[in-house]
Amino acid sequence: MRIARTAAVVSGIAFTALAAALPAAATPGSAPAIIDGGNADSTHAAARMFAGGKEICSATIVAPDWILTARHCTQGAEGKQITFHVGDLDQSKGTEVSATSVHDSDNADISLVQIDQKLKTDYAPLGTEGDVKAGDQAEVYGWGATCTDKPERDCQSPVLKVAKVKVDSVDCADGAAGVSVCAERGDGITAGGDSGGPMYANGKQVGVASTSDRSTTTAYINVTRYRDWIKSVAGV
Repeated sequence: MRIARTAAVVSGIAFTALAAALPAAATPGSAPAIIDGGNADSTHAAARMFAGGKEICSATIVAPDWILTARHCTQGAEGKQITFHVGDLDQSKGTEVSATSVHDSDNADISLVQIDQKLKTDYAPLGTEGDVKAGDQAEVYGWGATCTDKPERDCQSPVLKVAKVKVDSVDCADGAAGVSVCAERGDGITAGGDSGGPMYANGKQVGVASTSDRSTTTAYINVTRYRDWIKSVAGV
């Protein structure tokens, strides 16, 4: 199936983006193994993203036939068929759905993907301004790398993981374009393959995973700043 795509402007990357296909960007002496954290007890509307059958990123279901992820994930698919596994903590299980169109933001590292069926499930409750602030504890979810000592594609988590992080800023400049929620490592930190996955604070999705240094700091596109764009595309 050919996937329709809207155009976007690509900016330079300061930190390393979190797509699984990229090589590890480990910091010498950083903690090995999300890295650390723990296994999630529910999906929290998360979806595992594949390109050409290969795991690449994480994402969230935000409406019956719309999935939210990172722009560098959809662009990283390089024209291969995008699919998602939904409804299970195990990335090899659940229901497989396929992308029919991709809508990349011009201004931030986020993308909305329309899928080929309407899902009857829980959808991520998207935050609005005020739902996240500096000093909050947030939770981040993804199927990404659990190592820093080998290529990240070789240590993708087979099950959804979660880590706690502390929010430093809700309007920091993110290396992959856009206004971000920046956070410090708590009991874990995001890595390659967690891209596009959600950050939750106060019960709402407030971020989309964009960049990380794999050691102490991560940046999530601030969903609350892009609600108008999300609504214009997906209606939520």
